[in-house]
Amino acid sequence: MNAAANSPYPIILQVLPALDGGGVERGTVEVTQAICRAGGGAVVASAGGRLVPAIEHAGGRHVTMPLDSKNPWRIWRNAARLATLIQAASVDIVHARSRAPAWSAWLAARRTGVHFVTTYHAPYGEDFVGKRRYNAVMARGEIVIAISHFIADLIQRRHGIAPERIRVVPRGVDPAIFDPERVSTDRKVKLAKVWRVPDGAPTIMLPGRLTRWKGQTVLIEALAMMENREACLVLVGDDQGRRKFTAELVALAERLGVGERVRLVGHCDDMAAALMLSDVVVNPSIAPEGFGRVVIEAQAMARVVVGTDHGGAAETIEHGVTGFHVKPGDAEALAVQIDAALRLPEAERTAIGAAARASVSARYTTAGLQAATIDVYREVLG
Repeated sequence: MNAAANSPYPIILQVLPALDGGGVERGTVEVTQAICRAGGGAVVASAGGRLVPAIEHAGGRHVTMPLDSKNPWRIWRNAARLATLIQAASVDIVHARSRAPAWSAWLAARRTGVHFVTTYHAPYGEDFVGKRRYNAVMARGEIVIAISHFIADLIQRRHGIAPERIRVVPRGVDPAIFDPERVSTDRKVKLAKVWRVPDGAPTIMLPGRLTRWKGQTVLIEALAMMENREACLVLVGDDQGRRKFTAELVALAERLGVGERVRLVGHCDDMAAALMLSDVVVNPSIAPEGFGRVVIEAQAMARVVVGTDHGGAAETIEHGVTGFHVKPGDAEALAVQIDAALRLPEAERTAIGAAARASVSARYTTAGLQAATIDVYREVLG
């Protein structure tokens, strides 16, 4: 049964390009769970993807629309489709999570008179004329959810909106799922075998989709510079069709003489077990990330994390306490820091892992994200 169809409680429509995986997509699933638990109706509109069953399992309804298109004509057509859906499903709030669908959602909300909320997920680039105007739709929410203080500051500086309209709601993880005590040896062994991770070799891991700004090239360069010549690098994540970039990474590793120590393993459905295979988890993004969920997932698993000192990672990592910072794009500095992390005495490694997990449990949980988002909806509805 459609959970939203007969609900006497507020009905929330979340819109995003697709549901193939990633922080935006997982956040949509988590908020769907929270809406349904609170007695509301949850509707999600997107072009579809592997997480659609998760929306439906949570009690939400998914409506397929071509919201992954940036074509102006398609955006206009999608606005009409969304307006029809808003009226048919008696939607109270439209929550937009990405720019192109946000334009359609904003137009639809204006036509139908419903509330409009946005989540500003990233420091969107402004590399050509008109880009700031395109990005500005994400600052048009009655309330704008910023996923970090870094993003909140950027919104005020870039778009000039009043801080009273901004709510900082950090991304979160479920400490019960990302719990090192709950990952069986069998789960780790299964992944290690499939990924051909050598027994006893120090393992460096970068979870994240394969795209240049995530820093995979910098990490491969750092691997070639490291003193430790046994370490294995595992890149976990889908290239989402970027075949040329995948080939470039393979060629770079071969050219630098580390091809035999690099694994490109694609998408993984068991990230808790994957992270437990690692000795060091690296977040080497060369452009600042809005938040960087990879960092807190690794910290929840009590892993030692090395991340670039900008964007959200500057907030989630306390240098020398819950992980380590390095200068963005500096392969040599990254190599030095990873070597140092691999040399840590076991007691110090354990202490950093415990501090990192405690930080996540206190500040970055799924439950916290869900409660804060429900509070935003209640505030908008007055």
